Amino acid sequence: MPGYFYVKDDQYLLNYCAKYLARYNTDRRHAYGPPEVDAPRDRVAEAWRFPIIDTYGGGADAVTDSKTFGDYNDVTFIYAGANATSPANVSVIGTFATLYDPIPMRRAMWEGEATRYWSVTYVIPKGQVHRYRFIVDGGEPVNDPVNPQEEALDNGAVWSRFFTDSFTSPIVLERWELDILYRLSTEILPFQTADSTNFLARFYDHLDRTSKESLYNNVYRLDASVGEVNFIDNILAREERQHLADYKICLRLIDRILRQRNPYMEPSRISREIYFDLYNEMASNQVQGWDYQTYSNPQYFLYLLRRHVATGAFCHPKYGGNAGAAGWAYLAERYTLPSPAPGQPGQTLFDWRRAMEMPLGTNAEYLG
Repeated sequence: MPGYFYVKDDQYLLNYCAKYLARYNTDRRHAYGPPEVDAPRDRVAEAWRFPIIDTYGGGADAVTDSKTFGDYNDVTFIYAGANATSPANVSVIGTFATLYDPIPMRRAMWEGEATRYWSVTYVIPKGQVHRYRFIVDGGEPVNDPVNPQEEALDNGAVWSRFFTDSFTSPIVLERWELDILYRLSTEILPFQTADSTNFLARFYDHLDRTSKESLYNNVYRLDASVGEVNFIDNILAREERQHLADYKICLRLIDRILRQRNPYMEPSRISREIYFDLYNEMASNQVQGWDYQTYSNPQYFLYLLRRHVATGAFCHPKYGGNAGAAGWAYLAERYTLPSPAPGQPGQTLFDWRRAMEMPLGTNAEYLG
């Protein structure tokens, strides 16, 4: 997509770099890889923030129609060199472009002086996942030393990875893990009543009929309630990657317990009563058959899951949850003023569309 990349304002870039990368301390803040490996990203406070995924508000020549601004993200790649003179040049390649044509990056300046930070911004549609690498001084492509997200290909090669807003497919969890997670989450959210189920069915049917170009039409259908499972998968890949191990371990333990309690049925199809019993046991921290040596506190995992599920159901859709703003629409229908006349609906107390960018909302000024 020639013309989709441009250079951000230096102050914008340096604000991020100064906050997250310009740290003299050498102690480890995280350990995304093996403990014995000293990786540069382990010394970055919030390494998941790179590359920067931001709202697109104009700047690329190839995207000129303001009505399409909401369909794109600014993705800003940043490479921190050793000092203001090394390296001599940096570029980036990735699946968001041609993959084989390096995109040159520019050294950020401050008050006329060169800094050690290189950057370029590419305009990329929302709802996509891509892999990329840097080329430093014309050498072999290398992965982003900061971003902890990586993708292993079938040929064994490992690339750096990122995804844009509103991405609606699983990234780090397997299908069987998502199956169990969905069953657990349905007992947490208020969508199990007949009226709520009917509302969600009506909402999704309406969305499919009237918004064929919507980013949310292709939401992962396993997660057909309000997108909370997809949200959890997305944050475990990025913002809350530190909790990925909790989910991997606990979902494996839960799978084993469910199979013990009903060996004749897949855990995703087991009755709600068994899930209710498990849920209550986890709440009391006394789960029959739980391997406490592997994970000592099932109650903590339940608290973690409840926080993630509730957040995912009612967050901004760009974070991968609240698919199609269904969670907000549910609140808008549930909380209303008294009806002004028989047969007329009362005015909603939660008019989310006024604050939401198009196409889901009606706000033409807010870009998300």
